[in-house]
Parts: sequence; structure tokens; C-alpha cells
Amino acid sequence: MTILTGQTSQVLAQRDFGEGQSGPGRPSGAPILLSGRQTQIIAIYGKGGIGKSFTLANLSYMMAQQGKKVLLIGCDPKSDTTTLLFGGRACPTIIETSSKKKAAREPVCIGDVCFKRDGVYAMELGGPEVGRGCGGRGIIHGFELLDSLGFHEWDFDYVLLDFLGDVVCGGFGLPIARDLCQKVIVVGSNDLQSLYVANNVCSAVDYFRNLGGNVGVAGIVINKDDGTGEAQAFARAVSIPVLGCIPANEEIRRKSASYQIVGVPGSTWGALFEALALNVAESQPQRPKPLSAEGLLDLFKSDYVGRHVVLEPATIEDMRGKSYAPKPSLEVIYDDA
Repeated sequence: MTILTGQTSQVLAQRDFGEGQSGPGRPSGAPILLSGRQTQIIAIYGKGGIGKSFTLANLSYMMAQQGKKVLLIGCDPKSDTTTLLFGGRACPTIIETSSKKKAAREPVCIGDVCFKRDGVYAMELGGPEVGRGCGGRGIIHGFELLDSLGFHEWDFDYVLLDFLGDVVCGGFGLPIARDLCQKVIVVGSNDLQSLYVANNVCSAVDYFRNLGGNVGVAGIVINKDDGTGEAQAFARAVSIPVLGCIPANEEIRRKSASYQIVGVPGSTWGALFEALALNVAESQPQRPKPLSAEGLLDLFKSDYVGRHVVLEPATIEDMRGKSYAPKPSLEVIYDDA
């Protein structure tokens, strides 16, 4: 794992995905050593708004309550993971802090970007203002800064990375493309769009496995589960396990909207997140079998996704309107000699 050797910027400049980037000799899913500790680095992907940040904030909190040392890194421009963890308080992001410190000719320190609550350490990469930069490039810059802050010397049991799955640019695919994690977990629901994103993530993992990568998909967390079963069917179809199901529940929705952690030991939802934390820890990364577009649609009833619609080709007459009048061709056609 090259980010742990102090050479991140060199790696990001390379274009091949050969042995040097795939962690030669490290089997898929093997824990990465951070400062002598076996650390699981897990990237969590999901469609925006599907509850990925809710899941991660509560999962990291529960892991810490179970005695694990956890670092949560928000890699979503919305910065909602750490905001939920800190009860609605937005912490300074790495990107904005780096920019301010650079302007003031001051170095960035750990205390400028990393904060903690009840045993969970958290930081937010952030992103550029709307229309003023590339979010993916911000992710790359953020990881370069983490490396300069000594990431390879940190001491954690788990490092959880929160990635927006809708964005398909290289920056957001960095953990998969560059073996910066051992395993990926997707968050989805029983709707086509979230499973489309989950399937895209599986496709990315499969693609980079073909190029020699080691990252695998360890499973799916089903959020807002209404019992219709499409997400479970998706998991079976792509050969990944279901790690946990969080029900579509009004109490969960209200508490999440008011920035409350529900994954607390002894609470109504404590047992659910205790089981999820155990499943996430023990899950093994594996190579998924991504679905085709038609295969994904087949998970849903035809009246839900419009499968009965027939594609009718348009004509030039349709495009030009009533005033269109065909003109004779000036092309010269020669008889066969």
C-alpha cells in the first residue's frame, strides 16, 4: 500500500497499475500495518442521500464504544459524515485549512484538521466551492496532505473512508484504483438509482482487479430497508454478502435529521449497530460480479422501471419539422465497370 510509505505524490503521478502499486506480496484483504498495528482501511461508497454518512457516523461511534481505535475520514464534498458525528458542528476541512495555512505560510498541524468525540477520531477532506474546482482533485490533494502529516505512522484499528459513489472521476476512485484500502463496502437501498451506483462501484473493483489490484467488495449495508428485497437480490446476483439492514424508520429519520447518534450501546438501535460493526470487521473482501444494465433492471418489476417501453428511432423529418423538404442528392454514382 503505497500511501503508507511516504510516496503518495509519486504514486499519483504514475499511470500504470502494476506490481508496485498493488502491494506486492500482500494478499487481498490482508490488514495493513500502521505503526506496528494491523489496521483495516475500509472505503464505504454509496449514492448521495442514501444514508452512507449516517451509517458511517453510527458505525464508527459503535466501534469506538467496543474498545476499538477508529479514524473516520470524510471524503464527501458535503462534509456530512463528521457533521453528524459532532452533533451538527462542522469541523474545518483539510482543503480549506490547507488553503488558509498556505496563504499565511504556516504548516498544517494535526490539531488543525483532526478532532475527536467519545473515542472516535475524525477529519473531513471537504471539497471546492461550487463551480470553483474539481472534487476529485481535492481528494487527491487531501491524501497527499495526510501522507505529509505522517499517516503511515498513525496507530488505529480501523480507518473508515466515506466516498460519494455517484462521482466516477479518478479522485473518488482513488482507494480502489491505488489499493489505498483493503476492502470496499457499499451502502444501498431498495431503489434502482442506489443499486445502480453500487453496481458501478462493483464494476470499478472488478476492472482494477483485472489490472492486478487487490481491493475487494466486502458486502452491502442496506439502509432505509422497506422489505421489498431488491437490495438483497442485488447482493446475491453480484456475489457479495449483506452486512446489515437498517429499517426505514421514522425515529431513525428524525434523530438523524437532528444530528443524533443512534448507534449507542444499550439503546433501541444499539444491537443493530453492534452486529453491523462485527460483520464489517470480519467481512472478507471478494471480487464481485457486476450486473449488466439489463440485469440490474431485472431486479425490479417492469412497471417500476418502464421495461415495457420500446425505443422508436427518430427520423430527420422529426428533427427538421414540417418545413423539411428532401433535396436530391448530388452524389455521382458510377455503374459497375
